[in-house]
Amino acid sequence: MDVHRALVVGRSPINRVVVSKIVERSGLKPIAETPEAAMETLRRIVPGTVILDGGASNKDCDGLMAQLATLRRMSGGKMPCVILLSTRVGCGKVLQATATIDAVVAKPITPEQLQPVVERLLESQGGCSGTT
Repeated sequence: MDVHRALVVGRSPINRVVVSKIVERSGLKPIAETPEAAMETLRRIVPGTVILDGGASNKDCDGLMAQLATLRRMSGGKMPCVILLSTRVGCGKVLQATATIDAVVAKPITPEQLQPVVERLLESQGGCSGTT
């Protein structure tokens, strides 16, 4: 597990770049991937943080959820920390009911919204748990 790495996953190349820049400000080394490429990356590298851009339907990264859940079980249920970027207002409580998502951040993504969440999760790296 590399706690200094953050995997940024999304279909939009622009969103991946924007989120990667925000993550860098928190001192992490981002790896930006499409959902399909992220599956292979997670087989090679286990980052401390994963940020998923759910897309318009919040389902763009659903294919990664089982793999992330397995990684969390292997680490005792704490790592990697997972943040979902969501376009839907009010879906955070439902999405956080899954044991795989630690925080939901509403789009549009700004440094003022995302960076404090990333930093809060980094501080609690021994046990991820956060909401926005």
